[in-house]
Amino acid sequence: MVRSTTDLIDALSPLLATRGLDLVDIELHGAEVIVFVDRDGGIDLDALSDATRAVSGALDEIDPFPGHYTLSVSSPGLERRLRTSAHFARAVGEGVTVRVHGGTADVRRISGTLEAADEAGCTVSGPDVPGGTVRLSYDEIERARTVFEWGPQPKRVRG
Repeated sequence: MVRSTTDLIDALSPLLATRGLDLVDIELHGAEVIVFVDRDGGIDLDALSDATRAVSGALDEIDPFPGHYTLSVSSPGLERRLRTSAHFARAVGEGVTVRVHGGTADVRRISGTLEAADEAGCTVSGPDVPGGTVRLSYDEIERARTVFEWGPQPKRVRG
C-alpha cells in the first residue's frame, strides 16, 4: 500500500527514466492518479502512450490503492505548478508567479522571471518585483507556478 505521493515517485521515477522521461509530479485526487512526465525537447503522444502503459503495469504490480482508480499520464503543460527544488531549477529563465505565506515577505504575490534556484530557495526578478529582485526560501512559498506569456497578436494583412 502506498502511503504518499513520495512512495509513488520513488517507485515510478526509475521506470520512466529508463524511457528517457522525467517524472515531474504526481497528483492524487480521490480515486484519480495523475502522473506528469516530460523530457528535454518536450514530449509527444507516442512517449505519453508508452509511459501510460509502463505506469499502468507498475501500478498493477504494486497495487497502491484499495479498489478502483483512474490513471492519467500527461505533460505538465505550459503553465505548471512548482513544488520541489528540482521543479524550480527546471524552470529557471521562465516567467513565474509566486504566492508567499503571509508575514514572510513585503508583498504576498510576486510575478517575474525565475533567475536562479538551488536546494534552499529561488531568486525572482522583474519590474513588478519590489526592489527588482527577491530571494525566497522554499519555506516562504505557499504556491508557485510558471506563467506562459503570449506574444503580440500578429498584424492582419489587408488585401
